[in-house]
Amino acid sequence: MSDLSAYIGTWVIDPTHSQLGFETRHAVITKVRGNLADFEGTITVASDVAESTASVSAKLASINTGNADRDGHLRSPDFFDTDNNELLTFVAKSFKPAGDTFVVTGDLTIKGVTNSIDLDVELTGTATDPFGNDRAGFEATGTLSRKDFGLVWNVALETGGFLVSDTIKLQLDISAIKQA
Repeated sequence: MSDLSAYIGTWVIDPTHSQLGFETRHAVITKVRGNLADFEGTITVASDVAESTASVSAKLASINTGNADRDGHLRSPDFFDTDNNELLTFVAKSFKPAGDTFVVTGDLTIKGVTNSIDLDVELTGTATDPFGNDRAGFEATGTLSRKDFGLVWNVALETGGFLVSDTIKLQLDISAIKQA
């Protein structure tokens, strides 16, 4: 297990130096990547890792895939219906050491549907920035089925398969600032 001593405390995610990213297959053959740009969260690392906590909320309307038409479609009732669903939320329920990483299990809520997901979390280091802020880095990966959250819109392809894959890969790069 990684040495937790430098991480113990409460950290606020710095969204200007973090990314909540995702990736999915498009038309079976390519990957589309994107992120949620407007988010906030807090991570508390306890000396007994099992007592740690974390929560994140992100505005669904801040989705960015680099394509305005696709982003508009993702905000529509076909997907996130951002006129009626403002936030995606994640609340950690358990933290378990797994070698040099951790498995964080939590409740992810999208469009009013909550499911448990696992994130593999790596502690990537701590540092003091030029402004005197103590920072900690975390990288997390996981997968989810978008259908589990009621995100079922799709189009069948003539060549087989579907336009948008069901599996979504999560890629989170977090820089957090320690609170006094």
